[in-house]
Amino acid sequence: MGSCIRALCNSNVARGFKLGKDVSLAVTYVRSAQDPLKDLGGNPPSERPILAFFAGSMHGYLRPILLQYWKNKEPDMKIFGPMPRDIEGKTKYRNYMKSSKYCICARGYEVHTPRVVESILYECVPVIISDNYVPPFFEVLDWETFSVFIQENDIPNLRNILLSIPEEKYLAMQQRVKMVQQHFLWHKKPVKYDLFHMVLHSVWYNRIFQVKPR
Repeated sequence: MGSCIRALCNSNVARGFKLGKDVSLAVTYVRSAQDPLKDLGGNPPSERPILAFFAGSMHGYLRPILLQYWKNKEPDMKIFGPMPRDIEGKTKYRNYMKSSKYCICARGYEVHTPRVVESILYECVPVIISDNYVPPFFEVLDWETFSVFIQENDIPNLRNILLSIPEEKYLAMQQRVKMVQQHFLWHKKPVKYDLFHMVLHSVWYNRIFQVKPR
């Protein structure tokens, strides 16, 4: 088993995920098998009045801390618990993502969360709060150019950290989110550079660098 490549969503270096060997998988929801690209995208930067958005169940130790510090604290910080799972609730959730500059991707029980990909699909800059998490396709994607990584113990400073990011840098990150979006899309039939091909490339890449010369 020592030479096997593991492909898993829970890419936690503190739990044995091996950089340069294992493959980090993107966590995704397919909303429509008939039309996987339905309702993608979001508002342009000038029409995103919300600084940061999060909504989700209180899984794990981190999310309750996030709500403790930021729920109902600032008008530009939309931090909620779980939203209804009916059509109205899901539509409201998507509209928040489409109208926010930054989308908070706080870990739950494990380090991974589908909010990372959701943020990208709705062109909201991901703010990843999950120590020891290795994001998907890190071998070829420079995540620091289109997302923000914040240490878990910096949650009390979350708003100040986001406000300290210059507008020019935010605009550049948001533009790169739109550029990398193609790598996180499912299609009815695989398309070059889409999520299907990115997973295959990650497996190939990590396998190539494990091959030992005879």
